[in-house]
Amino acid sequence: MAPSSSSNAVEQGSPLLTSCTLTEVKHQRICASVLALTASVACTTVPPLAHTHSSPSSLASAVLDALARSDRVGLETLALNETEFRDHVWPQLPASRPERNLPFSYVWGELRQKSAQSLTSLLSREGGKRYELIEVRFAADSDYRSYRVHRETVFHVRDASGMESDLRVCGSLLEQDGTWKVFSYVVGD
Repeated sequence: MAPSSSSNAVEQGSPLLTSCTLTEVKHQRICASVLALTASVACTTVPPLAHTHSSPSSLASAVLDALARSDRVGLETLALNETEFRDHVWPQLPASRPERNLPFSYVWGELRQKSAQSLTSLLSREGGKRYELIEVRFAADSDYRSYRVHRETVFHVRDASGMESDLRVCGSLLEQDGTWKVFSYVVGD
């Protein structure tokens, strides 16, 4: 049996493509283009925020539950992490504009450090205490292209004795695509 032209091409060191028909080459190019497009879309797709809640009340209740357990890791999970801040928030912040000359690492580092310090203070003051959420209020909102930041967050709560008070637990909440997450635990004076 005579060897096929494709095996001759391989044996002689010629590219395998010399044995392909024009239709096969077009098909390979289309497949390669589809794969490249799929890969580029997959690489640019930002995953949704993790550990979100469907309402500010649901998120506030989760924060209060973690606070009652003195669960620092749980509280940190309810807040934006570095990847979420970089992918969802940073591109739309005025600080991200090149003319501002503020690197992401600086802005994130400042926010993360202040939030961690505020969380430490919050846990030392309120950790282990159980509160019932009555309502969540905000003093102001800031709208961005794909999200809204609700600032100066206040939890109106009832303690174990039945006394009602306002509790400043986190500075801001982030709302995006109908989901809610703690922006940071930094609370202004």
